[in-house]
Amino acid sequence: MQGRSLAFSGSHVSAQLYLNVAVSGLLTGLIYGLSALGLSVIFGVIRIVNFAHGEMMVLGMFATLVLFRALGIDPLLSLPLVAAALFAFGYVLQDLVVRRVAHLADHMQFLLMAAVAVMLISVCLMMFGPDAQGAQVSYGFDSFAIGPLLVDKVRVYAGVAALIVSGLLFAFFHYTLTGKAIRACGDNYTGARVVGLNVRRLYALTFGIGTACLGAAGAIMLLLVDVHPYLGPSYTLLAFIIVIIGGMGSLPGALLGGMLIGISEALAGVILQPSLKSAFSFGLLILVLLVRPQGLLGKVAR
Repeated sequence: MQGRSLAFSGSHVSAQLYLNVAVSGLLTGLIYGLSALGLSVIFGVIRIVNFAHGEMMVLGMFATLVLFRALGIDPLLSLPLVAAALFAFGYVLQDLVVRRVAHLADHMQFLLMAAVAVMLISVCLMMFGPDAQGAQVSYGFDSFAIGPLLVDKVRVYAGVAALIVSGLLFAFFHYTLTGKAIRACGDNYTGARVVGLNVRRLYALTFGIGTACLGAAGAIMLLLVDVHPYLGPSYTLLAFIIVIIGGMGSLPGALLGGMLIGISEALAGVILQPSLKSAFSFGLLILVLLVRPQGLLGKVAR
């Protein structure tokens, strides 16, 4: 009888552990999804793959770190400032640089964005050095107890912030005239020009919004991980995995893909071992490509 009681207690603890890990992974996945939204927005409208995606997010993390150390601003409170700064950077980059190579072959666009990525890494190295650095907030070791769940306050705040920013982005594209105009440019470039839309300005706005998402995601992510200049490529690769799983150009798909990756990585780290998290993500990618090549919420190409 005692053995059965111990077995039941062990299974209960195990189920509670997995539930806690899954919830933490879901909250982290919301940040992944916000980051992937930046990539999906730019590709869905401008049809350019941003290979400097991760480096721009790292730039947002470093900007948040500077505000935290110099002015004591909490990363969540500095989010609007960092997002605005990255928006301006993306707007200018699109209007002055990316626009001029948009008519060239795809590989030329890829090389341009790769060059931007290398330059951003070099700037971060020059200004901050190669060592990992983080922001220690006052609530960093606090937790919320919700029934059987014990969730870090940092992850809850980070997940909620990512969800709010994502919701604002969806609202912008669906309920504002500018958002609808941007969607029209993505659906039919020629038609948008025929009806008199300023496509050049809307493209610059789109790139700015995409990079603003990365600034927001970077500000939030600094709560969870330390930042260093070489962190960018891993986030670029992760964003590609997410948008392919969710469906290229699909904003809900990017958010869904981020949540799936967050949960799967968290559970893989407990069930298997932490070093296999990336392998698990690629396994999920392969499975989705085999079963639904256009992604979970992507449209079938005609």
